[in-house]
Amino acid sequence: MVEMTGQPSPPFRLGLIAMPWALFNRPSIQLGTLKSYLAQTEPDVQVACLHPYLGLAKTLGLDLYREISQDVWLCEGLYAGLLFPEQRGVLHGFLAKRLRRCKAAGGHDVESLWQKVEAHLQQWLAGQEWGRFDLVGFSVCFNQLLASLLAARQLKALRPQLPIVFGGSSCVAEMGSSLLESFPWIDYVVHGEGETPLANLCQVLAGRQAVLIPQVMARKPQTKEEAFSGCQFKTLSELPTPDYADYFHDLRREFSGEPFVPELVVEFSRGCWWGKCTFCNLNLQWHGYRGKTTEQMEREVLGLSERHGCLDFSFTDNVLPGREAAPFFAKMASGKKDFRFFAELRVNQRGETLKGYRQGGLVAVQAGIEALSQGLLERMHKGATVMENLALMKESLALGIRLDGNLITGFPGSTEAEVEETLANLDCVLPFTPLTAAAFFLGHGSEIAENPQDYSIRAIVQHPFNRKLFPPRLLPGLTLLINDYRGDRAHQRRLWQPVVKKIRDWQRFHEARRFPAHLVPPLSYRDAGNLLIIRQELPGQATLHHRLRGTSRAIYLACDTVVEFAELARLFPKLGTVQLATFLEELTAKRLLFAQGTRYLALAVHTTAAGNGL
Repeated sequence: MVEMTGQPSPPFRLGLIAMPWALFNRPSIQLGTLKSYLAQTEPDVQVACLHPYLGLAKTLGLDLYREISQDVWLCEGLYAGLLFPEQRGVLHGFLAKRLRRCKAAGGHDVESLWQKVEAHLQQWLAGQEWGRFDLVGFSVCFNQLLASLLAARQLKALRPQLPIVFGGSSCVAEMGSSLLESFPWIDYVVHGEGETPLANLCQVLAGRQAVLIPQVMARKPQTKEEAFSGCQFKTLSELPTPDYADYFHDLRREFSGEPFVPELVVEFSRGCWWGKCTFCNLNLQWHGYRGKTTEQMEREVLGLSERHGCLDFSFTDNVLPGREAAPFFAKMASGKKDFRFFAELRVNQRGETLKGYRQGGLVAVQAGIEALSQGLLERMHKGATVMENLALMKESLALGIRLDGNLITGFPGSTEAEVEETLANLDCVLPFTPLTAAAFFLGHGSEIAENPQDYSIRAIVQHPFNRKLFPPRLLPGLTLLINDYRGDRAHQRRLWQPVVKKIRDWQRFHEARRFPAHLVPPLSYRDAGNLLIIRQELPGQATLHHRLRGTSRAIYLACDTVVEFAELARLFPKLGTVQLATFLEELTAKRLLFAQGTRYLALAVHTTAAGNGL
């Protein structure tokens, strides 16, 4: 019989860690959300969040840290060389080549970076009071796997009895179980949404509950069905505002003054309301789509801004919610704070919707462009057209929204015709913010990985870069986010080289533009009422000026948003369809107009609209 003393049980002490290469100017939303949730639901659990990535950013310098954090293989390789010294031979040249792309590298070479990264980790580990914790958890997302594995191994050597749990997007399902089986210093892995299973694990270790729920994988036999089953919130209304107090405490300790403006991270939704892109594996940890209300999101942003004195926010959403985002930004526009937001969009979030977002403070977006070939967009299941992609790129420029996007190269099964279409359409997007060429990788759990035979894939294999990170003895037992395939890979690489080069030229064209030219888009127009003057910059040529008068001017203005030929014929009946088609073809040949099928879009941006957000 247990004797009842009437004394309160001691608190359970949890340490949560976000390792490099998290973005230094952002707190970890994973840590902040877990801490606030546990404070709300488990008052007997005390949580401390640790942000060693801030210390490494200080050690390396902000510019170099930022550049490294943008290269997943450089991020993982620097810690892989410390975790697996036997891999340094194959890693050294590989990392040196990637490091040369970092403008801030200065006198750093791979060896000196290994020394600095290792010294920082040792110093950070030695500076913590690990005895105050009953459990330590690592949030393992993109670019954080090898750093977390190394820190966990060294922590286990310091405190063998201290339980260690991994969780995050790199630990879902088979990926998490393979980590548990391959690295004995990991005791538990949380699969999927972390709040409920982490609370359960804390209570079990504290002796207040007896059984781990299936979402917590432990170093004991479990069937895959048990291990990979999951539970998650039906709605996100149960989630409190993230607690970022520990981030700002660590920030003040590492940096004197204010070397950068922090950008607070918030989430409007989990999952993706589209959820059909064949290459995507970003939602393995979520089941379905759930979003917050406008009112909840407004409370979070206003509360965090007031608490931390911040005006810059970044949404983690795969895509902003279609219904709730518009009224949220309307609320922000009607307020008195000059907020700035970053978010990810689908290309159909345009027109008055995008204008409303901009008025509410949306100044930077990541858009799911991915392709400039209609056939590729359809095989990717993007649910979009090339025309819509160009329309979003144009509207973003006109509204003063910085748009970043990828163009996937080497998509399995791509044809020469699709590559030629891409090359032709790259001419039309020259005036807009350049995309980034992103070589296709086979994401674990994606639609393509689940149905490889539909994409000319004969076999799924480890990515060659993963073979540089991990020793051969471990690799067969690991399931990792990024894989490779056998099929038409080499053919695709050759096929897409002209596209990669053209994107590089596109980027250089924009980089070379100098004041005051860069203040005006490369393709813009001014309107005199009866005369339209279009200014056009092209690589290696003198600036061109095109003048459109009367009906020609009216037709071009009618194409400012996507319009059907039939609508243009209705608007200008005196012109005749043959004459109208000829005029549109002339504008298209001059790259002043984009045509897809029977739809048209003027590519020039109104100068008075460019950059003013109206």
